[in-house]
Amino acid sequence: MVANRLNPKTKKTISILGSTGSIGQATLDIIRANPDAFKVKALTAGTDVKKLYNQAIEFKPEIIAVSDKDKYPWLKDKLSDLDITVEVGVKGLITVTNLSVDFVMASIVGAAGLLPTINALKSCNTLGIANKECLVSAGDLFMKSVTEQKVNLLPVDSEHNAIFQVLDRQNKESVSRIILTASGGPFRSCTIDEMSRVTTKEALIHPNWKMGPKISIDSATMMNKGFELIEAYHIFDFSEDKIDIVIHPESIVHSLVEFFDGSTLAQLGTPDMKTPIAYTLAWPKRMVLKENSMDFNSHISLNFYPPDHQRFPALNLARESLKTGGNAPTILNAANEVAVDRFLKKDIKFLDIIKIIEYCLNSIPFTVLNDIEHVLSMDEETRKVAQLWSV
Repeated sequence: MVANRLNPKTKKTISILGSTGSIGQATLDIIRANPDAFKVKALTAGTDVKKLYNQAIEFKPEIIAVSDKDKYPWLKDKLSDLDITVEVGVKGLITVTNLSVDFVMASIVGAAGLLPTINALKSCNTLGIANKECLVSAGDLFMKSVTEQKVNLLPVDSEHNAIFQVLDRQNKESVSRIILTASGGPFRSCTIDEMSRVTTKEALIHPNWKMGPKISIDSATMMNKGFELIEAYHIFDFSEDKIDIVIHPESIVHSLVEFFDGSTLAQLGTPDMKTPIAYTLAWPKRMVLKENSMDFNSHISLNFYPPDHQRFPALNLARESLKTGGNAPTILNAANEVAVDRFLKKDIKFLDIIKIIEYCLNSIPFTVLNDIEHVLSMDEETRKVAQLWSV
């Protein structure tokens, strides 16, 4: 059971973009256990209309939206007797994010979350960012909008959430570097030859975390950690050379902050996304999550290793894309999304994911992206190139 120490005079109003995914469902689990603290006003989903329907029945939001136009009629008909507005498609997502709320959980997977998440900045006080792709594809433009709208941006990813908790933002000059930890995924001990033969089923099995298919594959290639490097650059405003990555198989230390005096502060916790989600929902206060307490009498061991860039070239691709700037991170993200989708559909092999990304980065000319429309255009162009790649 989740307890809380919020004791709000009024309920915090919440919109969840991507409520049927793993982050969205975990967010609703916490809200369900804290009915006096939160009120769900909006929910969105991609294609899982049955789950969205059940969520709408339980939480009774003012408005919901589904991306899949073919499934919209069924959902609208099923909810016709309730006072819930049902929207569809990109316009529907924008309509949802026009709703004024205290907090938005942005957890739509992929570049599809870019427009609704940026639009949500206009109508919320605080945004919990669980969508990596917003900051990877359009980091500079996204952060500019955060500043202009004066929104509190809270990172939900366990690594960035850990840094947010530990970092003394008033004395950033005392920080020598921030260190992102990575489990290494299911293939951290495999040779390149062994990875050339892995199946989709094997790649989807993460040793520590329960995640959706896309991020599970990103963890297997370690592209997720490359994305997190780019995210950290934008969220915390540290130069690329002050952001390191270390392999930590236990996934207990979620990230570290090293200071010039030799001190290193770390945030520890069980590998469960409910902890960072609860932190963002309750911020600037905290909730009690008793079931997530660490048992330090259980002989916990902590191991750290340098990442192998030869076996996991995604880390170098991400770092080089960040250094290059312009459209490179957008290409990186779009190519990865297509490559992961093709791998999940068994159209390509596991190691082909990186080959597709490299091909797109080398094939598409460099340009500076000045607005979101340009980002979306580059995203679309990259997807076409990535779809055309063949062995």
